[in-house]
Amino acid sequence: MLDKKRIRLMVRMASYEKTNAKQDQKISSYYKKDYISLNTLITILWITIGYAIIVGLAAVCGMDILFENLTIVRMLILVGLVIVGYIIVLVIYGVCASSYYKSKHNRAKQRVKRYYRDMSKLENYGKKERRS
Repeated sequence: MLDKKRIRLMVRMASYEKTNAKQDQKISSYYKKDYISLNTLITILWITIGYAIIVGLAAVCGMDILFENLTIVRMLILVGLVIVGYIIVLVIYGVCASSYYKSKHNRAKQRVKRYYRDMSKLENYGKKERRS
């Protein structure tokens, strides 16, 4: 006999397997700290590359204005501003990325736990049915 609870459970599990299962398994296979550190480091690397490209393009576009009245003091101030800007952007993105990947790992871990809990419930339904 078909049980409504069992069918709902199977539909929920199938939906999860179709949408998030592979990615969640991959994410939850990491320790939380390792997952957060790895992805934050990757984000920082890409932010560094992007910042270098933007600063390089700005320097090329403003080359005429830049070299027109350039002195050592102005050059040092400009380099200092670029470095301070880089550090600010890096800290902001680092904190945001860390927070994002922490919550992403927590959500994936919860979904995987729920899936395994549903698997055990489904197994128990099967055992009950075999006994009857």
